[in-house]
Amino acid sequence: VQLQASGGGLVQAGESLRLSCKVTGATFRIRSMGWYRQAPAKEREWVGNIMQDDNPSVADSVKGRFTISRDDVQRTVTLQMNSLKSEDTAVYYCNVRLMLREGDVMWRDFWGQGTLVTVSS
Repeated sequence: VQLQASGGGLVQAGESLRLSCKVTGATFRIRSMGWYRQAPAKEREWVGNIMQDDNPSVADSVKGRFTISRDDVQRTVTLQMNSLKSEDTAVYYCNVRLMLREGDVMWRDFWGQGTLVTVSS
């Protein structure tokens, strides 16, 4: 299983970006899909996620600006980022919690390679 993230880049404050992350490889069930980020000299923090058949949740710091959606047919998760601020500058990582095979008893976490988002003020 691999996660392929795309969509990062350099934007001005107030602009928008969309990040996408696609799951490849065989999976049985995907429970959660979401995003984390890590700014320079800071710890990785949760941005938001969406559970299967549930509503998305996002961190207070991005609420009202960021939206998470998932497509279970394409096995992708998207992070739409609007009204970007300089403090949103970070490497963004997609995260998926899934079950590889029917009958497995453990959910497994997989991470994308990270995509850099830079917001200039």
